[in-house]
Amino acid sequence: MTRPTARVLAMLELLQAGGQRTVGDLAVRLGVDERTVRRYAEHLADLGIPVQAQRGRYGGYRLAPGYKLPPLMLTDDEAVAVVLGLRAAERAGLATTDHTAAVSALAKVSRVLPRALSKRLDSLMSTAQFTTAMGAAAPVGAKILLGLAAAAEERRTVQIDYTAWDGTESQRELDVYGLVFHSGRWYATGFDHGRNDVRTFRLDRIASASPSAGTFDVPADFDATTQVVSGIAAIPWAHEVTVVLHATLEEAADRLPKSVGRLSEHADGALLETRAERLDGMARMLAGLGWDFEVISPDALRDEVLALSERLRTSAGCASRDG
Repeated sequence: MTRPTARVLAMLELLQAGGQRTVGDLAVRLGVDERTVRRYAEHLADLGIPVQAQRGRYGGYRLAPGYKLPPLMLTDDEAVAVVLGLRAAERAGLATTDHTAAVSALAKVSRVLPRALSKRLDSLMSTAQFTTAMGAAAPVGAKILLGLAAAAEERRTVQIDYTAWDGTESQRELDVYGLVFHSGRWYATGFDHGRNDVRTFRLDRIASASPSAGTFDVPADFDATTQVVSGIAAIPWAHEVTVVLHATLEEAADRLPKSVGRLSEHADGALLETRAERLDGMARMLAGLGWDFEVISPDALRDEVLALSERLRTSAGCASRDG
């Protein structure tokens, strides 16, 4: 919080104590000059707070009788950040299993904001458009997410009920080293006591999580993001993909996040080594990069690239006939 903002809020606290405060008294209490006090009063009025001014030698400021400060006060920039953050979380899948939570939170924020600012935010949300589809991520219960976060922070072992990808159900004792949101899903990674090894778990597959008596320390060199991404890449049913991108290594590294796969130098450009659950999705991703590329493996990816090119050619032909 910046110093001027802190002083404006301090002035509000003084006025909330009741009665009228002279400009001189406020200036002394806040450590500013009287001109600055008047500017602070104008700022409070801009925020929708009914500050009443009295002129004259002993004039000053007071809050309108009966006024009670709402439980939440935000500047315009802060309010926009909160509203857009809630909407972005909803669209990106960061919201929990209660899909109405973000909507109800937005409504509550709007109710406690000054009317003028709330109306402007309503205008923003009614005119703004988003390209990211909603509901693309796997939903996670808030109780599970917050419980595991608390366990990670408190270094306390938890017992989880987990359903694996093949439907196998089990109970596991887990030291949660970290939580990671990756590609539309939440993951918990840490030491699995039953397997005596570090493992990664999808939160949407955890039915319950309860603290146990154990405690732990996180290894000093442990990186949760690296562990999750590498663990996903090692999934046995994923396709191993090797592609030469006809672009420089720097261009490829700038365009592709590290989570996509490993990039290295190649005589014809940049070598991409990764794994993919769906080869049709990999074909679309490669085509969308805008570079020429050569598929080294697997052969099935070449088939998907050819199928994609045929669909595009057919679509182009339909468009030309319609024209």
